Amino acid sequence: MPIKLIAGLGNPGRRHERDRHNAGFWFAERLAARERASFRAEPKYHAHTARLPGEIWLVMPQTYMNLSGKAVGAIARFYKIQPEEVLVAHDELDFPPGTVKLKLGGGVAGHNGLKDIAAQLGTHGFWRLRLGIGHPGDKDLVADYVLNSPSPDDRALIDESIERSLEVAPLILAGDLQAATMRLHTKKKPPPDAPVDGAKP
Repeated sequence: MPIKLIAGLGNPGRRHERDRHNAGFWFAERLAARERASFRAEPKYHAHTARLPGEIWLVMPQTYMNLSGKAVGAIARFYKIQPEEVLVAHDELDFPPGTVKLKLGGGVAGHNGLKDIAAQLGTHGFWRLRLGIGHPGDKDLVADYVLNSPSPDDRALIDESIERSLEVAPLILAGDLQAATMRLHTKKKPPPDAPVDGAKP
């Protein structure tokens, strides 16, 4: 089933634009730039939206993370978009920076944006693009951790994972999520002339 709505999650405003929690926004902005699409404010949907080839909605909810489902649910209901036609790009505490995975369904692991989207759609059965941001090591530190900027090294790794996601974007936009998943989850082999670990170049 083709994807008809891609939502990048984050918190609006300059104060939050560098936060780890905004990894989904970073992906959405880069995808829009790649596809030469422009975002515009859509107050009735509580979001900034753009249209991608194939009449796919690209959405950045402007309601703050905990109410992300307000935008996703409103657009999905109006355009009769099924949950399995929705892809949500979000920050993922369970993965280290640099890791990215595609997944259909599953739990929300305490992520309030996913929790609200699942509540609005009435199911957990939507696609997720999980962008690793790492974990602070203590659940009591998570709130401050996601609302702060990653280190320059971690940001570079997150940006690298977003770039890998963009490489499979044509497959996602074409509705071939299985092929996109396989390619994204397959580690690239080093070039034949690359030095072996421990060997001198």
